[in-house]
Amino acid sequence: MDLDLTGKHALVCGASQGIGHAAAIELALLGADVTLLARSRDALELALAALPKVRDTQAHAYVAADMNDHAALRARVEDIATTRPVQILVNNTGGPPGGPAHTATLDDFRIAFNQHLMAAQIVLQAVLPGMRGAGYGRIVNVISTSVKEPIRNLGVSNTIRGAMASWAKTLAGELGPVLDVREIPVTS
Repeated sequence: MDLDLTGKHALVCGASQGIGHAAAIELALLGADVTLLARSRDALELALAALPKVRDTQAHAYVAADMNDHAALRARVEDIATTRPVQILVNNTGGPPGGPAHTATLDDFRIAFNQHLMAAQIVLQAVLPGMRGAGYGRIVNVISTSVKEPIRNLGVSNTIRGAMASWAKTLAGELGPVLDVREIPVTS
């Protein structure tokens, strides 16, 4: 399997720590130019400094944006995508806080929906023209095992992560043929 991503540009959300940062490192090791996206500029600067370069021309960058500030998020991602089209998008966002679904407020659900699904849709729409132009795109959604079986005391998260999984499946059917998506065989 050819995993050389030289010449590809990846945008990794939630990339200043944890799963997002680990994904960014692996994409960089595969040769991709990686742009990190997270809220904290200080954390992003540290994460950027830790990204490996496997070739001299590899160019990594970061952008500070809050997934809850949709206008600023759209503007910043559109700037990135206009400067250099994105072919690989990693949607990764933390939260929401724990607690049972039946005690969650409407605002708890609304905030989580905005931070996850609405923000992912905004980022997708900003990068999709570049993917279409290249005839190549990969969208990776980091969600949760709760899409298979709800996790106790994560009522809002279980609900929103399930919505993200359905959104991803819908996009695969809509965009797969356009973005040259191929199934990657999994061996055990």
